[in-house]
Amino acid sequence: MKKQRHRTQELTGTLQSESIPQFAPDWCFFLDVDGTLVDISERPNAVCIDASLRDLLHRLAVLTEGAVALISGRSIVDIDRLFLPMRLPVAGQHGLERRDTLGNTHVFKCKAESLREVVQRLERLVVQYPGLELENKGMTLAMHYRRAPDLAPMVASVMHQVSGILGDGFELLPGKMLLEIKPRGKNKGTAIADFMQEEPFRARVPVYIGDDITDECGFTLVNKMRGYTLKVGDGVTHAKWRLADPTAVRAWLMTFADRFSSFVELRPL
Repeated sequence: MKKQRHRTQELTGTLQSESIPQFAPDWCFFLDVDGTLVDISERPNAVCIDASLRDLLHRLAVLTEGAVALISGRSIVDIDRLFLPMRLPVAGQHGLERRDTLGNTHVFKCKAESLREVVQRLERLVVQYPGLELENKGMTLAMHYRRAPDLAPMVASVMHQVSGILGDGFELLPGKMLLEIKPRGKNKGTAIADFMQEEPFRARVPVYIGDDITDECGFTLVNKMRGYTLKVGDGVTHAKWRLADPTAVRAWLMTFADRFSSFVELRPL
């Protein structure tokens, strides 16, 4: 048996690995956005979605009869802005909000107004340290320190204090160069579970691709469903396979699309 790295198999950007799952037409796709479909930017609002990615997602959606969903920490409003004019099924704010294939939006009931008590404190911190960026998504607050990595200990201290003030109804999520406060009760895994109860995802084999700690609950859920989980980049993970970066993710998804496109007439969704 080949030695595994971080208990996962390696997938190369050239897709020439015996460990790659065999493509099947009954798959459905759950895709993280930042760090998975696109490279992470220093500023979340600086990310741009190119036409080739929109085209790829459209092809996947047609081939799977619409069974492609974006699973992101961003809000649905922000995701729609990025992917305009596309409106895919989507879970935003780590599953706290979800739009199904029919266009119905489901929002987790939580005391989001409690966050208002700490927003001003975090905004003052950003004014004091311009290298920080506070992302207020409505139900979650993310403090980014990618442009000021030396401030990580201070940010961690403040965010833990704020999380403690909010109480047990909220949790602190670590991410790539950020810390995020969100209400407990929903996550990316619960969002995928909800999608899998609905058409056209029901009865299909789930495939989840993500890059961050917040994707691990999704990996665990999909593993239990005997689906396929792919981690982007380095790090210990529950995912079973690994892709190097967003370029490799797109190449792998394109290979799937190319394999089955000859059997399906591409059409508008």
